[in-house]
Amino acid sequence: MDNLLFQLHSWPRAIIHVDGDAFFTSCEEAIHPELRGKPLIAGGERGIVACASYAAKRLGIKRGVPLHEAKKRCPDLIVLPSDYETYSLFSRRLFNVMRRFTPQVEEYSIDEAFADITGLRRKHRASYATIARSIKKEIKQELGIGITVGLSLTKVLAKVASKYEKPDGLTVISGRHIPLYLKELPVEKLWGVGHATSNYLSKLNVRTALEFARLPEETIKKHFTKPGREIWMELRGESIYPVVSEEKSTYTSISKTKTFAPPTKNREYLFAHLLRNIESACIKARRYYLAPRKIAIFLKKNNFSITGVEAKIFRPSAYPMELTGLVKNLFESVYEHNVVYRATGVILLDLMEDRYIQYSLFESPVKIEKIEKIYEASDFLGEKHGKHTLHLGASHPIDQFGKGRRGKPTARQATRFFGETRRKHLGLPILHVKV
Repeated sequence: MDNLLFQLHSWPRAIIHVDGDAFFTSCEEAIHPELRGKPLIAGGERGIVACASYAAKRLGIKRGVPLHEAKKRCPDLIVLPSDYETYSLFSRRLFNVMRRFTPQVEEYSIDEAFADITGLRRKHRASYATIARSIKKEIKQELGIGITVGLSLTKVLAKVASKYEKPDGLTVISGRHIPLYLKELPVEKLWGVGHATSNYLSKLNVRTALEFARLPEETIKKHFTKPGREIWMELRGESIYPVVSEEKSTYTSISKTKTFAPPTKNREYLFAHLLRNIESACIKARRYYLAPRKIAIFLKKNNFSITGVEAKIFRPSAYPMELTGLVKNLFESVYEHNVVYRATGVILLDLMEDRYIQYSLFESPVKIEKIEKIYEASDFLGEKHGKHTLHLGASHPIDQFGKGRRGKPTARQATRFFGETRRKHLGLPILHVKV
């Protein structure tokens, strides 16, 4: 009966979902093999667990658990600051391995991606399952990290497959086997099903993914909006969500935040983090040829309350050197003496395409051109050696005091990859002074 409900054709499409296993700690273990198999967490700079190794998970340590509670459960727990620069490098290499097999790769998050391998069996002279196995093998061999791979007819089913056997698993769900994998799966575990939808389904006495997929089409059309109908179709093997290989290129706003530990009152250190937020946000804006017309900053106190302010920019710009004066004034308006802060953040608002920016008659074209040249060099160096290789001098205290737990270098700072030198590890501050 179920075979009549679902796809009889085993592979009308073939979609792979790759999911990193405890990705942050897996990257740390790849760099430091002596840590393998030990209870390990990343996120020491935030005071909570950002990622736990599987050895730590077996002790009940999960993401979001406060650090003091994690240490209570495991006194021998190894705590590392999150090293996002390293994790980004591993992420980029992971996606590049996938692109050797197919150009259709969608980067879903730092440790997740979809790939469409439909029609590539002849090219690779292998079955879809063998192609998926080859991707998994090459990632493990070249990066030394664990991943789980799911292969199925749609993105929703590929996500089901990748969650079926973790860690280090490979699950294949062909058309005729869909009911076997959906019959015990709680509907709230489905990708795209939130609390509201799962609560509504429970009122219809639908508890499992298979019961959801078995609902008649008339019921789906009557009771569900477009997202619910699309998930229902994907569960039945009809591919609705395409694998989108193009990067997102339109943004209404760009935000960057940074949580650090221990929390601090240090005015210079806080302002340095705020400038680093600005630099990160502007790097992204320049990548898409955008410039903000407004900017907002905020500071998060140790009690988690937030204070912030927003202002218009005199001339839309994605060059931090032009924004530092405004940012400093905004910072001074919200900063409170003797208050402990745990995070800073910035939001670029009202974005416009930078080629439409009109310059004022009172601005120096030579000065603007020089700043543009500086950031062309900055972006070039950032692509080669890390995005903050060239940074504002006022943000340099981050490198002095530490990016993770204050005073302690991250694994990225303490480790040299092949071809790196001490010089390549050094940031190059832009000294922005009035002459």
